Amino acid sequence: GNERPDTFVYDPDDPVPTLGGNNLITPPGVFDQTPAEQRGDVLCYTSEPLAKELEVTGPISVTLWATSSAIDTDFTAKLCDVRPDGYVQNLQDGIIRARYRNSLLEQEMMTPGQSYEFTIDLWATSHVFKPGHRIRLDISSSNFPHFDRNPNTGNPIHTETELVPARQTVFHDVNRPSCITLPVIPR
Repeated sequence: GNERPDTFVYDPDDPVPTLGGNNLITPPGVFDQTPAEQRGDVLCYTSEPLAKELEVTGPISVTLWATSSAIDTDFTAKLCDVRPDGYVQNLQDGIIRARYRNSLLEQEMMTPGQSYEFTIDLWATSHVFKPGHRIRLDISSSNFPHFDRNPNTGNPIHTETELVPARQTVFHDVNRPSCITLPVIPR
């Protein structure tokens, strides 16, 4: 359709904290994502309650159309299962560093304000969403310390001391159709 884009400000000095997941840095596993989702720098896209079971098995990816006020930034995605009682269970997450959007071997900075298509790999999983549950996709620019924070300057990440907030815009219209690809298994 002709939907308006969503915006948020990513401040690398105040990154979204990692809550569980597949990592070795913080406690891993299933955690309620509600505290992270209540921040102003996390966009949540939620389905209607499911009428019947939905099995998702295989690789998951997010196509994200976005702009940034920075020449380099990150975009993160997290797939969640929202239970009828409101508990938001993390399932899979992933990240794309904008400078590596086209190649991991060659850095390419962005032009601030120009829209780009990003692919975020959420890897593979197998999960059955139960009736009454909802599918949720969280979009942000950080998930720290699971992923290093991006200072948004374009300089080397591990030696940069300057941190610059970035205004991020996510599109989901007919010309820039952001979406998630779920491998649904017929039941």
